[in-house]
Formats: sequence, C-alpha cells, structure tokens
Amino acid sequence: MAEKKYLKFLFCSADKFPPFRVDVAVLFGDEMASRGHKIDWVLQSDQACSKSYQTTWSGGRVWVGRTDLGENRLSRLKKHVYNILHACRLLSLSCKNKYDFIQVKDQFVAGVLGLIAARLNDTRFYYWLSYPFPEASLYAADQGTARYPFFYRARGIFFKFLLYKIILPLSDHVFVQSEQMKVDVASQGIAEEKLSVVPMGVNLKKFIQFTESNTDDLSDYEEECIVYLGTLIRERRIDFLIRVVSQVRRDRPKAKLYLVGGGEDQEDIDLLMREARRLGIEEAVKITGFLPQEEALKYVRKASVCVSPFYPTPILNSTSPTKVVEYMALGMPVVANDHPEQRMVINESSGGLCVPYEEKAFASAITRILDDPDEAKAMGESGRRYVTEKRSYEKIADMLEEQYFNICTSIENNRPPIT
Repeated sequence: MAEKKYLKFLFCSADKFPPFRVDVAVLFGDEMASRGHKIDWVLQSDQACSKSYQTTWSGGRVWVGRTDLGENRLSRLKKHVYNILHACRLLSLSCKNKYDFIQVKDQFVAGVLGLIAARLNDTRFYYWLSYPFPEASLYAADQGTARYPFFYRARGIFFKFLLYKIILPLSDHVFVQSEQMKVDVASQGIAEEKLSVVPMGVNLKKFIQFTESNTDDLSDYEEECIVYLGTLIRERRIDFLIRVVSQVRRDRPKAKLYLVGGGEDQEDIDLLMREARRLGIEEAVKITGFLPQEEALKYVRKASVCVSPFYPTPILNSTSPTKVVEYMALGMPVVANDHPEQRMVINESSGGLCVPYEEKAFASAITRILDDPDEAKAMGESGRRYVTEKRSYEKIADMLEEQYFNICTSIENNRPPIT
C-alpha cells in the first residue's frame, strides 16, 4: 500500500446524531477530522425525526436516520427497526464510494451489514467495542435487575453469538477500550494480534481553556470538599460514598460530600438521602443534579479530594472510566477503588490512591489526603502531567492514526496475490 497522508472511511456507530460522547465527538469529530481524514457517518437521530436526511458534521457527510422517541413498546420497537434499516445504507454507500475501511461501533446487526459491505467491495472492516453489551444483558437477567428478563436474556444470547462467532472473527481489526477488555475478548477465541486498546481520555484543550477562563476565587472555600462527578443511578451503588463520608467525618467533622450528577428518577436520589438521614449526615451531603460540563467542573476545582468508586462486577471490570482522568486533568488528587483500569492509571500517574472497594479503606485514603495538603498537591500535579502525556485525545488520536496506517499496510502486504 502506498503511503497516504489521509484516510477515507465510513463510520456507523450506536452514538446518536449529533454525537456527544468524547470518544466519538472529540476523538473523531475533532482530532481525526482535523488531520485531514475524511469520515462519512451513518447515525440515527437523537431528536424526534420522521424522515432520514443528509447533512454535514466536522467536515464529513452524515446520513441521519429517522427515529421514534415514544415511550411505549411499539415506539421502542420502531426505533430499533428504523436503526437497522438505516444501517443498510452501509451497503449502498460502500458501493458508491471507495473507502479505506468501514468501521462499526457498538452495533451488532449493523456490524454484520458492515462486514457484508466490506467483503462485497473489497475493503477492510474494523469493529469498535466500548462496552460488553451482550454480557451486560445476560448479567442483568441473571441478577434480576432487568426490566424484561426474557427479552434481556434473548438479546444477550443473540448479540453474543453475532459478536464472538461472526463479527469479531471476520473483522480485519478490533478496537477495545481497556487492557482487561482485550484479555476478555481474546478469551473468546479472538486472535490477540488483531486487538488494539484505545482508552477513554479527555479533551485537554477544553480543560485548559476552562481552567484559564475560570476566575472564581476559591481561596475562601473552607469546606473539606469531597467530590463525585457522574451518574447517581442505583446500579452505581453511590450510597457506598454516603457511608464512607460518615466515617471520614469522625476525624474530619467539616467534611462534605458533593454528588455532582443526577439519577434516572427521583427514587435514585431519595435512596441516597435516606441513607444520609439514617447516618445523621444529611447536612453534609449535597446533590447538584445534572449540570452543564462547565458548571460541573467548577465543583471539581473546589474539591479537596475527588473520588471514583466503581462497584466491582465482571461487567464493569473491562470498562475505561473517564472520571479519574477528568479529575487529574484539573489537577485534583483522586481516591479510586481497585478496578483494573483505575488501578493502572493511579499506579502509572501517582495521581492518587487506589484502595479496595471497602468503606473503611476509602475513608482512610480520603482522610490521608485531607491530612496532608502537600501530598495532595503533589498527587494533583503528577496526575495532570500524566493526562497531558498519555490521556489527552490529541495523544490518543496520534496513536490511533498511526495504528490505522499500520493496520492498512499490514493487511495490504499480507493479502494473497491475484492470479
């Protein structure tokens, strides 16, 4: 394959249009597009949309599929059917355009369609897996947390078959989001040499702009502020943090917990506040609700310590959490539990403390940081340096771009000659 300065590829993702998750909006929409790579997109609309249409986004063409946002079962079924029908556009687009590769992210029927399109048009097919969706459906059915257990189990079995028996074995390359996910996927019989890890990162440029433009005077902020940034849904077991802070306040009675986020419904919040009242620390727990990113990050900057408890389950073990690197990007010391990706980041960065998922261990780590401002400052500086060097999307895009070119060259060189 002759050396190229840019790539042209077709990207179909489970992310809706316009994408907002940073691993799509920033990594591809900003970074990869700014390098001159041409990306055509096949995405379903995030807003109510009765007719498909074509538009542009980040310098690329986007085919946006219709959707139905109704809450009843028929509307939800129609939404999924519309998405599958829209994914069929992969076939027609790949016939009309010459792509270096087709890439599908977190879609299963679309993954099969993408494979077919790639084979029909003699191009490469890459699959991007950000979360173990089939295993998550099966786990929810087994644990009794699924809304429709039979449907979740059937979906999990079907998607697992598509993923591990068809899509991944036939893909030219597979991108996963953590070293643990790489191990898990390889254990399903997928060749390790065609697996690449692309972890979650941060839009460092945006964080730097936020820090420089934010002129809030934090010098009079006297509270010992413990901040958690993220969702408060029951599955995250954030009541764990309420009990942790109750123990912290035995030594640090001024400590307060700020939960910067919201739940799916009011019951998620009520559960947390009931636990705070039970422990007599209701006045020390503040829940902000969902906030715009800039407002949420102001709370992180006010923190004495930031926390990232990740409830240990076989499903979440393979994920690549964003929270820790966001905290570190703002120079905050972190306490996180012994989750594979979090442990690796803490160990490599020296940006905080990694402890078992135990209330006493978490409380002791938080107290240690509150007791030693100099150590906390050193952790924050180390964490920020680590993110700058390894977890900014600019650096991740450099690595991904090089990987794309290497894969394309390797596949081209290993193709059998035409006789």
